[in-house]
Amino acid sequence: MPGGRLTQEERQRVAAGLAIGLSCAEIARRLGRPGSTISREVARNGGARRYRANQAQQATRWRARRRKPHPVAPVPAGTAGADPLLQRDFEHRFAEMMAGTGVPAMMARVLACLFTSDTGSVTAPELVARLRVSPASISKAVGWLEQRGLIGRERDGRQQRYLIEDHIGYQAWQTSLQSMALWVEFTSQGAELFGDSAPAGARMRATSRFFRHLVQDMNQAAEHWRQTVATRH
Repeated sequence: MPGGRLTQEERQRVAAGLAIGLSCAEIARRLGRPGSTISREVARNGGARRYRANQAQQATRWRARRRKPHPVAPVPAGTAGADPLLQRDFEHRFAEMMAGTGVPAMMARVLACLFTSDTGSVTAPELVARLRVSPASISKAVGWLEQRGLIGRERDGRQQRYLIEDHIGYQAWQTSLQSMALWVEFTSQGAELFGDSAPAGARMRATSRFFRHLVQDMNQAAEHWRQTVATRH
């Protein structure tokens, strides 16, 4: 199906296309896939500069281990055996913690709801009922989270069901790496523009070196973790 999951061969073609500077739209056209399928694939697996076919395939295997849930309640169930009031209080504090680290408030609430659900999945109407917000607010929140590879989606009858990624920490780490890579790129440009002899140029050069070093260390740590997890399965 045009919108189905990509094969490993298709992922290799995506990586090859990105390597020669093709846009996601052009890659999608060549593969006969929707543009949104390719753009989500690239965004959730490191972005255009860090997309690797093998890593993307491994991440898909992680997500494929999840079984489709069969909820019996109109709102997502929490952790079995937990006191409902204590659970909701934790969910609220969890969302506040994420908001304090830079995640927009509504996105944090949705993510906290998914984290504390037994199934790790929920539909938009369930989120609307649980968080008591408008469908438009939920749509914006899940779009933001999906763009960053933090949640996925699958068809559940006529509805879309949103899923929290099993290895969300790895995905969040990759998003941070992309942000830091932009700092490296722009501060390097600034250093070249102003020159190292100028205070602004020297400041930017030092900043660029710092983030470059940080990106290298974080990349090594993320790859070590990925390989460690892969050997356990």
